[in-house]
Amino acid sequence: MSAQRSTTDPQPTTWTGSTTDADQPRFPVRLAVGLAVGAFCWIVAYLGAVGVLLPARVAEIAPDDKAAIIALNSTVSMIVATLANITIGASSDLTRSRFGRRTPWIWVGAIGSLGSLFVLGRVTTAGTLIAAWAVYQVFLNAIIAPLLGTLSDRVAPRYRGTAASAYALGIGVGTGLGQVIGAQFLGSTATGFLVLGVLTFVAGPAAALFFREASSIPMPAKPFTKDLVLDNFVFARRDARDYYLALFGKFFIMLAKFSIQGYMLYILTDYMLLEKADAARYISLTATIIMVAGITMAFVAGPLADRLGRIKLPVVISSLLIGAGVLVPFFSPSPSTIVAYAVLAGIGFGAFNAVDQALNISVLPNPATAAKDLGILNLSNTGGQIAGPLLAAAVITASGGYRLLFVLAAGSALVGAALFTAVRRVR
Repeated sequence: MSAQRSTTDPQPTTWTGSTTDADQPRFPVRLAVGLAVGAFCWIVAYLGAVGVLLPARVAEIAPDDKAAIIALNSTVSMIVATLANITIGASSDLTRSRFGRRTPWIWVGAIGSLGSLFVLGRVTTAGTLIAAWAVYQVFLNAIIAPLLGTLSDRVAPRYRGTAASAYALGIGVGTGLGQVIGAQFLGSTATGFLVLGVLTFVAGPAAALFFREASSIPMPAKPFTKDLVLDNFVFARRDARDYYLALFGKFFIMLAKFSIQGYMLYILTDYMLLEKADAARYISLTATIIMVAGITMAFVAGPLADRLGRIKLPVVISSLLIGAGVLVPFFSPSPSTIVAYAVLAGIGFGAFNAVDQALNISVLPNPATAAKDLGILNLSNTGGQIAGPLLAAAVITASGGYRLLFVLAAGSALVGAALFTAVRRVR
């Protein structure tokens, strides 16, 4: 057994930073639980903060400039998160410590997230709020990048779908509860930020308890050279065809997702002509359907992919389901079509999230730089979140309505499916 995978010898003498099917005869239940808990801890706090408490805090500090401050903060945090994801992922790949490569960084991220969220509840100016949120983005990515690296390091290929589903389950539950928890503290944002910080902090002990990562000291030390920088801190350059197909495939799926979700309220009020109260009910209904579908598919899609021995096929099918779902409202402005969208796209998004990370790991150019490369792949989420609403705004303005938006969102999902189909390394 490799040094990375050993749980009985804290100071192994050999190093192999990946796991084969022969090394792992049984599914790593403890590791999967750790991935689910770690994913839940970061996403529940992040969504509770960014979706509820951060806007509320901005409104308390500068009510007349809140829109401009939120926009500036989003821009700054996107830049910081991008750089942090790549830098911390690469640093994690290179870390030699008796506690392993990933666990120390998760601890740093957990402690730093608690501290920065505590500060966010007590800042009194827009400048300090933006600075504190940027610091939080650094520490948050110190959790995310090593978590994804752990999934790559410690799970054999035949169990990747199920393990990725465990991570997706944590994301699904946290996504459903994040804003709910945040909303409980609108009357006391300082307390709310502290509660979310404590939830994030749990990721550190969870990593130590469930991962039991072996020492990475036997990993050969690398001198700081030009080649080290090019291999570990920049975009992949060799054997990366399938890797970039997966990256852009995911980007187009996220583009389809956020071009609709970002304008859900306006679709309901301006296209389906609902009153705001009715629109609010449908937003809650669709969110619930998508959450339940996501959690359900987290239990189904990954294990099914492992049983079939196929990762690419479920990703392609889920992409097509997403495309079908976002197209349904094109045919009628009836509110029933938005429910149909939630069912079809919810199943598609749930299945996609459950197996996408397994596909990403399978197409990595170099397992030795897994955390960095998976961090870069994760940027497709950020890109889709930004580009989706921008695409929607441009289409709605140019066409004078919403119907073309559904067509373009479906087309984006089909492009994503086509890119995934072109991946050669996995079935």
